[in-house]
Amino acid sequence: MQILVRKFLRPTSPFSRVIGSYTYKYSTNDVLDIGQPSPATHPQLMKEGEVTPGISGDEYISRRKKLLDLLPKNSLAIIAAAPVKMMTDVVPYTFRQDSDYLYITGCQQPGGVAVLGHEFGLCMFMPEATFHDVTWQGPTAGVHVALERFKAEKAYPLTKLREVLPGMIKGCSRVFHNNLTAVPTYTELEAFQSIALMGKVRDLSCFTHELRWVKSPSELKLMRDSASIICQALLQTMLHSKTYPYESMLAAKVEYESKMRGAQRMAFNPVVGGGSNAAIIHYSRNDQKIKDGDLVLMDVGCELHGYVSDLTRTWAPCGSFSSAQEELYDLILRTNKECIELCRPGTSIRQIHNDSVSMMRKRLAEIGILENSGSNSYHQLNPTSIGHYLGMDVHDSSAMSYDRPLKPGVVITIEPGVYIPPNSEDVPERYQGIGIRIEDEVLITETGYEVLTGSMPKEVKHMESLLNNYSGGMAMESWSNNTEAAFR
Repeated sequence: MQILVRKFLRPTSPFSRVIGSYTYKYSTNDVLDIGQPSPATHPQLMKEGEVTPGISGDEYISRRKKLLDLLPKNSLAIIAAAPVKMMTDVVPYTFRQDSDYLYITGCQQPGGVAVLGHEFGLCMFMPEATFHDVTWQGPTAGVHVALERFKAEKAYPLTKLREVLPGMIKGCSRVFHNNLTAVPTYTELEAFQSIALMGKVRDLSCFTHELRWVKSPSELKLMRDSASIICQALLQTMLHSKTYPYESMLAAKVEYESKMRGAQRMAFNPVVGGGSNAAIIHYSRNDQKIKDGDLVLMDVGCELHGYVSDLTRTWAPCGSFSSAQEELYDLILRTNKECIELCRPGTSIRQIHNDSVSMMRKRLAEIGILENSGSNSYHQLNPTSIGHYLGMDVHDSSAMSYDRPLKPGVVITIEPGVYIPPNSEDVPERYQGIGIRIEDEVLITETGYEVLTGSMPKEVKHMESLLNNYSGGMAMESWSNNTEAAFR
C-alpha cells in the first residue's frame, strides 16, 4: 500500500522517495520500492548484497572493471536502456531490458543512460518520475538508487544529460555505444555528432559480447535453473498433448508451466508446429489442430532473471511414431548425440556444424533422400546452423564469431534438424511434410561438456512410454521429478 506523507524526508532515507513536493513511502513495512526486486522487498528471490536475483553487487562492479580494461585509453562507453515499445497508443508491450545495459548496471528499468569512463567509473543518468508516473506506473529508481543500489560512482537526473555528457565526450579519442538502443537523448548532442563525423564512434558490442561470452558461476547457476524450468514445463506439455492436440493449447500450457516455476517470461514466442507446420523453421501462428498421426515440433525457452533457455523436442502426440517418422527422427537423434560429444574446449561451433552437415548428408542419402550426398540441395532441407551461443539473449554474444575456439563457461545449443515441406521434389513421398528438430543446451567445461537440458527425454521409446502410460494425469509429478535419472 502506498502512503502519502506530506512532510519532507531526506531523499537518501532507505524508507522514502521524494517526488515533486511529496515524499512517498512504499508498503506498510516502511520498505523502499525501487521499481525492481531488491532483498528488502523480495527476500524470497534475493539475498543481501544482490543487485538482481542471483547476481551480487560485487559481480556488477567486477564486470565494469573488466569492460574498462578492454576500452582503449581516453575513450568512453555509452549504453542506453531499452525503450518502452507501445502496442497501441496507451498500451505498452511487456518491457525487457537491453542485455548490455542490464549486464553493466543491474538496472531493469527503462529510460536511463549509463556512461563508463576511465576517469570517473560508472555514471548513470536516471529518469525522474513525476507524481503522474508513480500514480499510473508505480515507483522507479532515481539518482539515489543509482548511487546506493547500483553502486554508480556518479549519478544525475536524465534532464542533466545535455549539460554533463558533452563535457565527458570532449577530448575523448573514441566513443563506443550500443547501436541497437541508441537514443536521440545523446546521439543528437553536438558533441556526439562531432566525434561521429570524425569516424570515432564504434559499436560497444565487440567488448560487451566478449565479456558476456564466458559465464560466471553465478550466471551458470541461473542458466541451469532456467534450463530446468523449461525441461519441466515441456515435459508437462508433452503429457498434455495427447488429450489436447492443439498448437495454441500447447503454447499456452508451456508458458503457464514455465511461469508457475518462476520464469518471468518466455524467451521467445513458442514454436509449436504440428504436421507440415514443423517444416517452417520459425513457425509462430500456433493456430492449428494437430492431426492424429502427425508429429509436433516445439521450440521453447523461458527467461529467469535475465538468463534464457532454449530447447526443442519433436514427438507424436498420438503416442506412436510412424516408420517414416521414426527413420528421420533416428538420424536426427544420432546427429544430436554425436555433435554433443564433439563439444569441448578448443573446438568451435563452425567445426561442429561442418561435421554435422557431413553426418546428415550421409544419413539422408542412406534412406533415399539426397542420394547424391554432396548435393547443395541439403541446405534446402536444413538451412540452419548446428547451434548458437546462449545466455542473456537467445542468440547471445552475436558479435562473437562461430569460428572462436570454445572455452569453459561458454553455453551453446546443439540443434540438428530436417524440414521437408509437402510436395518436395526428389524426396520420397513418405517423408514429405515432416519437420524434426532436437535441440539441447550444452555448457563447455574444463574436461568436455554438460548437457543442461539432459533431463528432458528425447528417445522415441521414452516419449511413447510417457504418452501412452503417463499422460492424462497419471504419475506426472513422479515422472517430472525422476526424468533426469530415467533418461540419462
